[in-house]
Amino acid sequence: MKSNRLMDRRTCLKGIGASLALPLLDIMAWAEAGKGKAGKPPVRLGFMYMPHGVIMEQFWPKSPESFLTSPPPALASLRPVLDQCLMMKGISGVPIAPFNGAPHALELSTWLTAALPDAKQRDVINIAISADQIAANFVGGFTALPSLELATMPQTHKENQDGLNEGYYSHCSFRSATQAVPAEINPRNVLNRLFGKSKKTGSSGKADPLDRQMLDLVLGGAKDLRRKLPRDDQHKLDEYLDSVRSVERRIAAIEYRQKEAALEAAGVSVSKRLASDSPPIDIKIPEGEKRSEYMEVMCDLNVLAFQTDTTRVSTYIGSTPNGVSYPELGFNDEHHSQTHHSNEFDKVSKVAAITAFNIAQFARMVQKMHQLKEGDGTLLDNCIMMWGSGLEDGNVHARENLPFILAGKGGGSLNTGRFLNGVKGNQGDLLTTLLACAGIPLDRPVGIATKQLQEIRNSIGKA
Repeated sequence: MKSNRLMDRRTCLKGIGASLALPLLDIMAWAEAGKGKAGKPPVRLGFMYMPHGVIMEQFWPKSPESFLTSPPPALASLRPVLDQCLMMKGISGVPIAPFNGAPHALELSTWLTAALPDAKQRDVINIAISADQIAANFVGGFTALPSLELATMPQTHKENQDGLNEGYYSHCSFRSATQAVPAEINPRNVLNRLFGKSKKTGSSGKADPLDRQMLDLVLGGAKDLRRKLPRDDQHKLDEYLDSVRSVERRIAAIEYRQKEAALEAAGVSVSKRLASDSPPIDIKIPEGEKRSEYMEVMCDLNVLAFQTDTTRVSTYIGSTPNGVSYPELGFNDEHHSQTHHSNEFDKVSKVAAITAFNIAQFARMVQKMHQLKEGDGTLLDNCIMMWGSGLEDGNVHARENLPFILAGKGGGSLNTGRFLNGVKGNQGDLLTTLLACAGIPLDRPVGIATKQLQEIRNSIGKA
């Protein structure tokens, strides 16, 4: 029998100097709900990016009818959750004139702004607020973190296509027209932020590793809480704490291997290893040989942040357009160099493999969300997750049909399980529609938008 007693949604586990938010339990109420009411879970917005476009023949479904039963090769990893996904062909990018010589400087910076930089001030950041930050301005007051910005690579690329500021290459989030939002590339720092522990402003050097004893103290408090919960909530709490420990163990394993590699590089033998063994893989960001390991951890941290309502808005830049390679796929060629393939089979195959790899990371994340119960549905039911690229085709820098994959029902606002061919709209229209689906009030369209794409919405959620 369910208890009529409701627990504050902001309840968290606390230890000395740290705290850990909890997932939504049946006994909880959302902060926005009235007193004594359970409330409806909020909609979260997540954006995941890959540069340089796709191999179109391997990305777009052949027809709306074959979308669920015979998806194209690039979407193979999404098969288990295709009914939770929505694709649309016909979304055009921002026309980049007068910056025709800056396709890569603009593919990421225009992705969530749907706007061009100020042509009269090219050497400084001056573009537009991005869609994620528009959302964060509205819902950020309800959560510990207004938004969460993640990246796999440092945002330090130095190049000035068409005289544009180098920051346009590696940023997708803009708090205002002139303020780019930096992304966190260290999973340890992200985990510390979720625990409410961060470096002091102005401090330098590496962040302190999360104290294992502190984690034990925080998680130890779960025993007392568990006894007060209904059985279903006990099971949900157990699953959540297991996921926290799993992420912690995986981050610790990465750090351990990095320390071993550093010792080997300094000529110090690691006693647990045989002299005949190969040296440990030096996994580093962004060129580690196990890029997937970092991306999986970052995606899991995104899931935890949404599950605990630590934030409701996130962006994850899987890579930026400046020379990343994927050695774990069996080749060391840079992504960008292969996208100018001139239809050469070997290069096309490599670009297709890179695309499938990145979509697989997205698929793994949304599948995990689909497995997590929240309210009367799943976490994914209450999310709008968007994967995409700022170019359609890197070979010729085309932007007529930008590749997008949406996952999640947005609290019932999106009609998923469909591929829509021949949609007429631009990326500003799409972003404006997604914000509306998430309940974000807008006083103006996003970027170049002129309308909302009503065809992607659920009929009950149309304005």
